[in-house]
Amino acid sequence: MSIIIKDQKAILEKLGIKNLNSMQKEAIAAIEKNANVVLLSPTGTGKTLAFLFPLLKVMDVKIKEVQTLILVPSRELAIQIEQVAREMGSGFKINAVYGGRAFAKDKTELSQPPAILIGTPGRVGDHLRRKTFSIQHLQMLVLDEFDKSLETGFEAEMSEIIASLPFLQKKILTSATQQADIPRFARVEDPVYIDYLGEKESLLEIKTISSPHKDKLETLVKLIKSQQNRPGIVFCNYKDSIDEVYSYLNSRGIHLECFHGGMEQKDRERSLIKFRNGTSKLILATDLAARGIDVPEIEYIIHYQLPHSKQEFIHRNGRTARMNKQGIAYVLHWKEERLPDFIEKDLASSISEIAEHKSIKWNTLFISGGRKDKISKGDIAGLFLKAGGLQKEDLGNIELKHDCAFVAVPEARADSLIDLLSNSKLKKKKVRITKI
Repeated sequence: MSIIIKDQKAILEKLGIKNLNSMQKEAIAAIEKNANVVLLSPTGTGKTLAFLFPLLKVMDVKIKEVQTLILVPSRELAIQIEQVAREMGSGFKINAVYGGRAFAKDKTELSQPPAILIGTPGRVGDHLRRKTFSIQHLQMLVLDEFDKSLETGFEAEMSEIIASLPFLQKKILTSATQQADIPRFARVEDPVYIDYLGEKESLLEIKTISSPHKDKLETLVKLIKSQQNRPGIVFCNYKDSIDEVYSYLNSRGIHLECFHGGMEQKDRERSLIKFRNGTSKLILATDLAARGIDVPEIEYIIHYQLPHSKQEFIHRNGRTARMNKQGIAYVLHWKEERLPDFIEKDLASSISEIAEHKSIKWNTLFISGGRKDKISKGDIAGLFLKAGGLQKEDLGNIELKHDCAFVAVPEARADSLIDLLSNSKLKKKKVRITKI
């Protein structure tokens, strides 16, 4: 049986965090004392920990049913919160459910109900209608990025879900935008507001860059090469535009990943994995990546195509300058193109090409075993360091999933490591190792 850890200090030590920020401290205190809380804070400021800590504190270790439901607008956000909650090591069972994966897999996991269930409204509503899990002890509800859920058409499902939960005692709504109106169906009475949306504007630098050519592609190449291989995101408005831009950048020797709604869920997840572990330093994305994905340390973003609204502009910019760090948002526009009114006109900046930063190139390897096989990150690290002969500095980020894992290794060593380590045993399982 897992040990239940509720001590905040112990969890922070496990996460490698020294102190909570001001928003997190104020939000935790408010959630502990009040039934309804609305938390407004920019993307990347740690809202997930802010609502998980007080919920864990009041959850009952003796109850083997769902006690907390967290509704999110996207699969990526569901996966992200599940990962954060697992890394806290509280000992409570946690599961995420969302469209794009087999319903039977959900049903198997929910046969032993989690204490915390995370999911998209459509999939959670489906489970409620089929009575896959009990709601008798479901007393706490989080609507994370609730305004985005309404934008993506989840209003009917969210209304149905909330109406079907008669025992709720606490509701927490989060958003990264000031314009978020609480819908009536949420039944939130006299909420306490925690508003930190104005806290970090000074950390974000916005620069506009004029392109002499309408397609802006050559200027985009120069701008990317000037970034010295720092991690960034290039935003386009449409997935069709991404195909064109990707082909051009690829032809110019710029290695990058794509992320948009037309991709299979597995491919989207793998793009993020490669970005997080440093195999790729650049993501080409639609506004799907503006919120709710776990991609830390974004040092800059580029608006290759101008956003249609101020809210899109804000959310894209929110991917950088996170958690009290500096960041730059570049607005790339054709010299004859009129900038939207919400982008200040006195921020024009010229660029000069800087030699591309030379650094180690990485590959991501897939391992056909995960948590369900009792495999840990330590087991994987041991395999690559001992049997594979890697030095610690040559072993990149390891991501452990339910039934597989991913590890970043130097590109020059990838093939030899596959030959050497594939079909090795981790715990009692023989694992395949391949490139992705």
